[in-house]
Amino acid sequence: MNRPAHPALARLDPDFVAWIGASACALDSGEEDAAAVLPRLADAGVTAAGVPFHQGGVGGDIVDGIAAVSAVAEESLAAAFVLWGHRTYIEYLLQSPNGALGEELLPDLLAGRVAGATGLSNAMKFLAGLEALQISAREGEGGLTLTGKMPWVTNLRPQGFHVAAAVDHENGQAFIASLSHYDVGLARSDDLALFGMQSTNTAAVALTNVKIGADRILHADARSWLPRIRPAFLGLQCGMSIGLARRSLNEATQAAGAGRGVLSEPLHDLAARLAQAESRLFAGVRSREFEADAAPLFELRIALADIAADAVSLELHSAGGRAYLREPGRHVARRWREVAFIPLITPSLVQLKTALHQRRRSAA
Repeated sequence: MNRPAHPALARLDPDFVAWIGASACALDSGEEDAAAVLPRLADAGVTAAGVPFHQGGVGGDIVDGIAAVSAVAEESLAAAFVLWGHRTYIEYLLQSPNGALGEELLPDLLAGRVAGATGLSNAMKFLAGLEALQISAREGEGGLTLTGKMPWVTNLRPQGFHVAAAVDHENGQAFIASLSHYDVGLARSDDLALFGMQSTNTAAVALTNVKIGADRILHADARSWLPRIRPAFLGLQCGMSIGLARRSLNEATQAAGAGRGVLSEPLHDLAARLAQAESRLFAGVRSREFEADAAPLFELRIALADIAADAVSLELHSAGGRAYLREPGRHVARRWREVAFIPLITPSLVQLKTALHQRRRSAA
């Protein structure tokens, strides 16, 4: 039997729900100060979901982290995107053999005083054979010197952040490092001009002769470690699709009144597909089967993105013409922008489908 998510996440904090409900459209458009998002998430306790008690969390496991992302995504995908980046970085610390770094950074991360950013999208594409690493390192006096770029990273909070990065060492051994806003030679761009999801502190990072020591290495062997952390990376990402789909299905069910009974069956069928995919995801992450074989996880990520798109479409059909009126339809319009973003989150659906296609060709 699959163990449910942690009871602490059965319901989001009412004050947080009130704030995010009033702010969701402003978070999407950028009218809400992005600096407010992470402290609100921390105050609601969702940054600590799935983090062991002895490390400052509320207990549970990574599935509880996914459930937290899903719950937030029901209210705002922008806020869930921030939580995904932040909670994924926290997971790196939890799984890193560099326990001292986790002891140093976790208290401020869990409290929302400083941001965590995953930064390993390039690494996940590298692992699938789709892209070369974009940061290189050379040995020097006193440590390593890093040069390169990360063109798209979320939760780079100007008030302070840590970001994970995959680095190609000059000796051919790729490793995972943790970089910080205070590193000399690290430059954060202005926030990227996105169509939505604007209050997410999404920006680019350029590294010019950034010097770090061994104390900043999350793992010395990227190729062996990335498959172990990829289920958390993609699983937390899937939480965004789950939450968005759940909210649109709920809205569509409530709106499907007189004259729209024809939608009852597709709504029921889609809800069943969502429940089945969510259960499969939770079971696979908990059993750690996706570490040995990532293909089913890739397929789930694709399936959940499709389910979210179908759910938003059903919400539009259920709402009818009022969904195209600016005020009553503003949340429907926001969710359309949100669901359009889901396939593009790295690794994108095209990249995942490419990896699966290459796998099938190799097996043939």
